[in-house]
Amino acid sequence: MSRAMNNVAARRRRKKILKAAKGYRLGKSRLYKTAKDQVEKSWQYAYRDRRAKKRTFRKLWITRINAACRTFGVSYSVFINKLSDKNIDLNRKVLADLAIKNPGAFEQLVKEVTA
Repeated sequence: MSRAMNNVAARRRRKKILKAAKGYRLGKSRLYKTAKDQVEKSWQYAYRDRRAKKRTFRKLWITRINAACRTFGVSYSVFINKLSDKNIDLNRKVLADLAIKNPGAFEQLVKEVTA
């Protein structure tokens, strides 16, 4: 009895990896074994960086809020503390967007909090 090999599934599996490796340089886009290694590593980086992205954006928002607050003579920590004391629930993303796109409204917010 001849050996049964599922060539269709094997080819499909290899094509899926090579399609994911499209755009990689040299053998990493053409040779199955190196492509598979690189695609798996790329998926690891993607998984890790989806979590790191949240941290980096929060860091950026805090930097922007701090810069905007300091133009009005208030530090970031004091501003956030007074916001929570006054029960103003705005997240850092909204505050940073307000500071960049609408400085007048941000100034009113700072004055209301510090008054």
